Amino acid sequence: MAHETEIYDVVGIGFGPSNLSLAIALEESPDPVTSLFFERQPTLGWHRGMLLPSAKMQVSFLKDLATFRNPASGFGFISYLHDMGRLTRFVNNQDFFPTRREFHDYLEWAASKLTGRVSYDSEVTAVSAVAAAGEGPADRVRVTVRGADGAPRQVEARNVVISTGLVPRMPVNLEAGERVWHSSEFLHRFRQREGELTRVAVVGAGQSAAEIVRFLYDTLPEVRVSAVIPSFGYAIADDTPFANQVFDPDAVDSYYHGTQASKDAVWQYHKNTNYSVVDDEVIRGLYERAYEDELSGHGRLDFRNLARVLDAEPTGDGTRITVYSLVDDASYDLDVDVLICATGYDPMNPARVLGELDKYCVHDTEGRHRVDRDYRLVTTSDLTCGIYLQGGTEHTHGLGSSLLSNIAVRSGDIAQSITARCAGAPKKGLTA
Repeated sequence: MAHETEIYDVVGIGFGPSNLSLAIALEESPDPVTSLFFERQPTLGWHRGMLLPSAKMQVSFLKDLATFRNPASGFGFISYLHDMGRLTRFVNNQDFFPTRREFHDYLEWAASKLTGRVSYDSEVTAVSAVAAAGEGPADRVRVTVRGADGAPRQVEARNVVISTGLVPRMPVNLEAGERVWHSSEFLHRFRQREGELTRVAVVGAGQSAAEIVRFLYDTLPEVRVSAVIPSFGYAIADDTPFANQVFDPDAVDSYYHGTQASKDAVWQYHKNTNYSVVDDEVIRGLYERAYEDELSGHGRLDFRNLARVLDAEPTGDGTRITVYSLVDDASYDLDVDVLICATGYDPMNPARVLGELDKYCVHDTEGRHRVDRDYRLVTTSDLTCGIYLQGGTEHTHGLGSSLLSNIAVRSGDIAQSITARCAGAPKKGLTA
């Protein structure tokens, strides 16, 4: 008996918000395609380590998984609120920005409606090219997956969409460990050591750094928090209407088809919309806390501005960090229980997933992947199947490439491209 191979029109690698949004776009498409998504986590999870009680989203609730693509979608945030019985109360709250906890609950709600399209606890270990007739251009991709039981599984796809998320970035010379944490794992680590913490240092100048400082100060009445900031203080995020246009769907066209000079200008003038900046409300709240802390004489909130951490060495019950101060061009040691690095993320590197497929991909003069407007990688004539990226396209599609701001429209663009390419292709899920 011939071995049956699962073949899908599209396979998604990763099932975070981006590919969840794509699954919704495919679900709502008038042109049905067969699809399957693989996620290595046991359930959908989005920045679980930073779901702090008071942390809010930095984008409007309308920039959800579907609304900008299809305002009538049953997968929008408003549909979620209605389904949960909270729509009236949310409106009465008069706030465009839900908490991250509520938005995460919305993501889980949406994912629960698509359980048949995703395989959790499934880690993609390899992707390779497959030629249908054994020769000529490769028109499919073989995806090898290891399940929770360790057993291998292989499927083939006419298109593959890679969305493995951002990669946590640590300061130079520092590695994450028991006493040195990246903000992405903050809550998990905090719950394990909450009762032990009395001295904590937080490195970083962005939203996550400021939120962690605020959370520690408010949650642990005896803790002393040292905020190590490379600038003179936290800088405000520009969320004004004109600046926010850089995240509009039309802005992607302007960026993609613009000159290199125009792309450089966008990054120069508008990186303060998202990178190493903090919301006004959080900055003001922290300053008020610092003022009251000084007035009371507690000395629990310690801002070390124009400084960075050079090194961290374990001690018997904590870690000793070396701090360099630009103010006096000198270094000094600081003993803390833990060091928390809220130092951001690096963009997804598609080559890590592509493996041998990367040889079919065309690169620009700086070694970056060339990407078409529909987020499809430009490939040589030896490979005709579609490889799409959700993330890792900042150099071609602009500031919002890995953010929620344009997620619904981006997923719609990819879904439309895939369905157009699959028109007329067989829709069977198995082939001999």
